[in-house]
Amino acid sequence: MWLLVFLVCVLIWAGGTYWYMFSKPGPFTVESVRPPGPLELDQRKRDKVLKQGFTKEKIPKDLDAIIIGSGIGGMTAAATMAKSGKKVLVLEQHDVAGGCCHTFTEKGFEFDVGLHYFGQLHENGMLKVAFDQITEGQMEFVELKQHFDSIVIEDGEKNRDYTILSGKTEMEHNLKKQFPDDVKAIEEFFKIMKITARQVALLGIIKLIPQWLALFLIKSGIADFCSPIFRLSESSATEFNNKLTSNKDLHLVFSYFFYGVPPKDSSCMINALMLHHFKRGAYYPKGGASEIPFHITKVIEKYEGRVLVRAPVSRILVDKKGAAYGVTVRKGDEHVEVRAPVIISNCGIFNTFQKLLPPEIQVKPEIQSRLDMLRPGKASFLLFSGFDATEEELDIVSTSIWLFKSNDMDGMMDEFFGMSKDEAPENIPMMLLTFPSAKDSTSQIRHPGKSCMTILTMVNNEWFEEWKDSRVRKRGDDYFNYKMRFANHLFDWACKHFPKLREKLVYQEAATPLTNTHYLGCNQGAIYSADHNLDRFYSEAMARNRCDTPVKNLYLSGQDMFSCGIAGALHGGLLCAATVLNYRVYIDLMLVKKQLKWKKAKETATLAKQKKQ
Repeated sequence: MWLLVFLVCVLIWAGGTYWYMFSKPGPFTVESVRPPGPLELDQRKRDKVLKQGFTKEKIPKDLDAIIIGSGIGGMTAAATMAKSGKKVLVLEQHDVAGGCCHTFTEKGFEFDVGLHYFGQLHENGMLKVAFDQITEGQMEFVELKQHFDSIVIEDGEKNRDYTILSGKTEMEHNLKKQFPDDVKAIEEFFKIMKITARQVALLGIIKLIPQWLALFLIKSGIADFCSPIFRLSESSATEFNNKLTSNKDLHLVFSYFFYGVPPKDSSCMINALMLHHFKRGAYYPKGGASEIPFHITKVIEKYEGRVLVRAPVSRILVDKKGAAYGVTVRKGDEHVEVRAPVIISNCGIFNTFQKLLPPEIQVKPEIQSRLDMLRPGKASFLLFSGFDATEEELDIVSTSIWLFKSNDMDGMMDEFFGMSKDEAPENIPMMLLTFPSAKDSTSQIRHPGKSCMTILTMVNNEWFEEWKDSRVRKRGDDYFNYKMRFANHLFDWACKHFPKLREKLVYQEAATPLTNTHYLGCNQGAIYSADHNLDRFYSEAMARNRCDTPVKNLYLSGQDMFSCGIAGALHGGLLCAATVLNYRVYIDLMLVKKQLKWKKAKETATLAKQKKQ
């Protein structure tokens, strides 16, 4: 009898698995990728793709899904669903598609607003395979120099400059040369990097399997027994670094990618993943960051979807049974109702739950419970500068420069974020300095004789709150003077390292948290969305913070679903699409990756055979 029951269960499981794996056509195939076409240099033609204004007439009929926000998370979810046969509509409140991947041009200078560089784009890398699928092979990337990052610590009379190299073995060997007394610590850190990179997929799996099962595996200890990734995700970066070495400079190197959270409150897993992300190279989009939304939009349109801008969503519509069924879009004085059976929000959990849901839904305990798992992230301040000079004339580099006033990252971040509004501008402790024009091989073709620089640092949103109700570009002299105090300090700091910048400066614009909120829709000016504090990466929180929501038919995408940055947001989009479609999206990607590997091996073998002949 028990044997019969067991056999029946096995058959049911096997049948269910077969149905799940093979009953639906997949969105991703090797055949959908084609050789990239020529770079589109005609701005009017680009605008026809990226700046399609919202009108009632442009709304596709019989929509399957509406996606709120055209950041990389929303666009990834939209493209994946479109390639699965779903008709999608992406609604963007700004006047250009792309979110943090969009660019803006002023006085002949093109600036990226959120994409500075990223990794894992080597041949057959998972991120490269994903990008090839959602753009159907049309994205090209420039591999940056092996020395892709420099870390400069300025807490003494003489600066301490550390180089970060890409390369499977070079990254580790280079650090050992610079820290010869900490070889064992570096080896241990790189072991952790390898473990996190190989097993981080398990954190995605617990978001996709039934929540009751994920929580059972975590609470029973089975998850911990199967993999150390769950313990690593819950480990403080500072505590972990302290166990490895007492060298504060090396502590900073292990945690130099700042995103608003001091290492003591951040996950060592996230910091390890960020460094590992560039182990196989650092890359920049050929043609600039806007190439990403440009090509994804074309894929969405190929499958009868649309990406429309100047389409601010004012409300998610929820029926009496608590199910989402559409959105309202503000068009002048009119609120246009657009309906679809699935609503995906890529504008962040706080914007979605606190601003777009009806008030009576916002206060429900299950909504508040989801909000309580996260807290708002730190705001960003960006400075965009344009120069009438070439890379060679300015002596600038493609290498990104991370500048720090101290090697005590915990201490300086606590001190800075604890400062008053008036103290902060002249006491910025860290910044990222990057030259997009030096990273992009097509920059001098598209903008000859010009160079641009972007500086990023983190700030308190509260320092700018007194101007939050004023109109953009009409916030008054006090606001302008205050933001320029930050800007001038950052620019002066940059000029210490690149002295030729000052005399060639012809354009400058500072983006405060208010700017980020207005143009990008960021909650409290945080371009990295929800805070990346340690609590967020506890296993149980990861399992509960998933793409489906307490509101039926409403789903979340983007950075809040996994982690910050382009790669994190893209995976948030894939997780969302997998959840909505109830489909094995990642298995499809792995199969494509495997097919490409076999194809490459076959081509290599054929070439070797031909050479012998």
